[in-house]
Amino acid sequence: MSKRTYGDRCGIARALDVVGERWALLVVRELLLGPKRFTDLRAGLPHVSPDVLSQRLRDLEAAGILEHHKLPPPASAQVYALTVRGRELEPVVFALGRWGSVAPFPLAEDARIGADAFVIALRTLFDPAGTGGDGDFELRLGDDRFHARLHGERFTVKRGTADAPDAVIAAEPGALAAALWHGRPVEDLAIEGDRRAAARFLRRFPLPAPG
Repeated sequence: MSKRTYGDRCGIARALDVVGERWALLVVRELLLGPKRFTDLRAGLPHVSPDVLSQRLRDLEAAGILEHHKLPPPASAQVYALTVRGRELEPVVFALGRWGSVAPFPLAEDARIGADAFVIALRTLFDPAGTGGDGDFELRLGDDRFHARLHGERFTVKRGTADAPDAVIAAEPGALAAALWHGRPVEDLAIEGDRRAAARFLRRFPLPAPG
């Protein structure tokens, strides 16, 4: 069966021919912070079936959006990673995330936010015009660790631990999202180190005002 197409020469339509299938952009989201194994992608996208995920990975690889390769021994695991062409989707994903951040939540009781999706949300909602919160922070989101650095208008975050962070913030992604954007007191979070610095840091990621 031939791949579905909008049959439209517009650049938007041609882009959607590549990444418009269900789950495709969420696969891209899951790979923005680095390569992942198939099992890691499944953990970040728990509602996608293995067959559908496999098909999306094949489609995106055929389109030049991602590639797969084996890690060297002793790991020898197969991982998927974005290509240069795939990484060009980053601002598209961020813009969609910011636009969707004020949309209604899904009604499903098992709706959740994964660690990588939460970190992408931080990058999406970071306010460079804000003040305060500079420093190094370690985010412990369940079993995942991220090193976040904020200095003025520049915010970076990468997978891994932080050396001598100003504060360590530990929470499940959903609980931390609730503290940032849904009214849960920041004081309820498990924070080691400079709690005031951590609170100032967390205030740099406000929701946009609804249109």
